[in-house]
Amino acid sequence: MPTPIDPVLTLQQAADELGVHYMTAYRYVRLGQLDAHKVGGSWQVTRAALDELIAGRRHDRPARHRQAPWSERLVARLVAGDEAGAWGVIEAALTGGMEIADVYADVLTPALRAIGDRWERGELDVAVEHRASVICGRLIGRLGPRCVRRGRRRGTIVVGAPAGERHALAVAVLADLLRLEGWDVSDLGADTPAGSFVLAASEVDDLAAIGISITDPEHLDAGAATCRALREAGIAVPLVVGGQAVTDDDHARRLGADRHAADAESFIAAIGSPGISDALA
Repeated sequence: MPTPIDPVLTLQQAADELGVHYMTAYRYVRLGQLDAHKVGGSWQVTRAALDELIAGRRHDRPARHRQAPWSERLVARLVAGDEAGAWGVIEAALTGGMEIADVYADVLTPALRAIGDRWERGELDVAVEHRASVICGRLIGRLGPRCVRRGRRRGTIVVGAPAGERHALAVAVLADLLRLEGWDVSDLGADTPAGSFVLAASEVDDLAAIGISITDPEHLDAGAATCRALREAGIAVPLVVGGQAVTDDDHARRLGADRHAADAESFIAAIGSPGISDALA
């Protein structure tokens, strides 16, 4: 946000200094290229934000290979509660050549972490954090239909968060990335009872693995109960647990799982490994 010592311009003044039409400057805001804030119905731009854009325009032409700071731009739009602008950042990243998997790994996920970190430090109100999470959920919903790979399917993976665990975005991201790798996914979302994990797993003929995401340490017991229920039901596929509450493979095994996955990429790598069932046994 602007500070008393940081000069503020209207969006029209910023457009004039950039030598572009007002709507072009507005597009820069929507794409996250120009940091702006709406005050009393009008967009305001700080001198620092405008200078940053001008400097970037000077340097980007001879260095087009350099990756734009899409994640930082997305954070700005999320904090502002600007859903259309947030989607504009995603679209711009895709148009700029990023693959969907890279958008998830290098834009959306880091933005979510940054928002969470700022909330934990007291820099953002919980309302802003919740609103940003809702917007990210909508972004994932728009990206999801694009996460379908043609060709032979590799099997089905059940993913979800245990009872009480309300963080579903990490599960949704993992589900889409798995689909991009050719897996079918049964996404149970957040707050899933152990019995529902068992039911979902039992209904799948080509079950390959189960992923359990635990973000809050207070739900580790629920994660362990889910692993125990699956094993007691005779579900013999690999159980992989991840999320911020799980630290490493030893921790995962204490919960009753076979392996820990620090992130979606490591989960995919583990599941895709030849002979994973033997390796995890």
